[in-house]
Amino acid sequence: MKKILFVINTMGRAGAERALIALMNMLPKEQYEISLLVLINRGELFAEVPKHVKILNRHPDMRSVLSPGGKAAIIKTTLRCFFYHLQGFRCMPYLFKNFILQLKKGRLQPDKLLWRIIANGTPVPKQTYDLAVAYLEGGSTYFTADYVHARTKASFVHIDYKKAGYCKELDLNAYDKINRIFSVSKEAMESFCAVYPEHKKKCFLFRNIIDTEWIKKQSRKPLPASSAFTKSTAEFKLLTVGRLNYQKAYDIAVPALRLLREQGLDVDWFVLGEGDLEHELRRMIAKENLEKHFFLLGSVKNPYPFYRHATLYVHATRFEGKSIAIEEAQVLGKAIVASDCTGNREQITHNISGFLTQLSPKAVASHIADLLLHPEKRKLFETASSSVKMAHTEDFASFFELL
Repeated sequence: MKKILFVINTMGRAGAERALIALMNMLPKEQYEISLLVLINRGELFAEVPKHVKILNRHPDMRSVLSPGGKAAIIKTTLRCFFYHLQGFRCMPYLFKNFILQLKKGRLQPDKLLWRIIANGTPVPKQTYDLAVAYLEGGSTYFTADYVHARTKASFVHIDYKKAGYCKELDLNAYDKINRIFSVSKEAMESFCAVYPEHKKKCFLFRNIIDTEWIKKQSRKPLPASSAFTKSTAEFKLLTVGRLNYQKAYDIAVPALRLLREQGLDVDWFVLGEGDLEHELRRMIAKENLEKHFFLLGSVKNPYPFYRHATLYVHATRFEGKSIAIEEAQVLGKAIVASDCTGNREQITHNISGFLTQLSPKAVASHIADLLLHPEKRKLFETASSSVKMAHTEDFASFFELL
């Protein structure tokens, strides 16, 4: 029986983590012995790991990564890794160099710096695997490339690599040690190859695996009675699913809602997700006097009834690899307004299955208003969304041939 190890950064409620669970479910358990190692031992989706998968973490913590307790756990893990065999002190020149580079670029990203410390300080499994798969950029890729014992190594790219803030200086030579690199979209692959043209020949497309029937089944469950979404009496309900961070551009969404309401539209906007920008966003919402109309609902176990009952789905972000949230909205037949950026362009055909918009409050509000005021157009988009192809079995060959 072939042995596969998957390595991922956390098991929080996010797209890549859910796609990994779908992939592990798809692999025949009679043929493969599958193990999972999570660098930061925390996340709600530990609970959904298939029973046949061996979790190498001793005591999986199924609480949120993004809660105050989750942040404390990340700090604790980082400190432990820093002092593990004094690895952190050996990283000091690397940290200083990349800190200066980030300052010069005008965008300081501490998480990108800390992944190297966590990768270097994580205890290495003793077993040798037939295939080791780093399912995310950063820590899991560094750890898999430098430390895991495996005959073949692969990694996944889920993001616009350059816009996300990755670079060769951060990665060192990690990708030289990876045999195959999978990207979840063509544009994500192009972005990665722009940074690493020398690795173009080992880059392959492997789009997210989506369990459509499970999503539809979950969507039919009742909404929480206590949720602001359920209690809202607004004529129109907008939904966005994603972490509260810079990438997701909620600083555009809040003023966009103000513009919609200034047009006289009875609309509320709901966000499912946690993140570092929560307090800043709440201040922005208060400043725009939208406390009764723009709701941050946090992370929920089952987001799919929210999709089902929303008027339309909005995904106006700065960059993506390939959004699972958009795919989930399409599975449930929602009209979509999304920003015209990497990843989104591959998922939505403009003016057919949704609108691709410039990332500004005025443009986002204009496209949303168009769909709210023209239900016949919204219905056409919903029909087109529900017919988008989700299964890409043609991608599997490049993965299975590694085994």
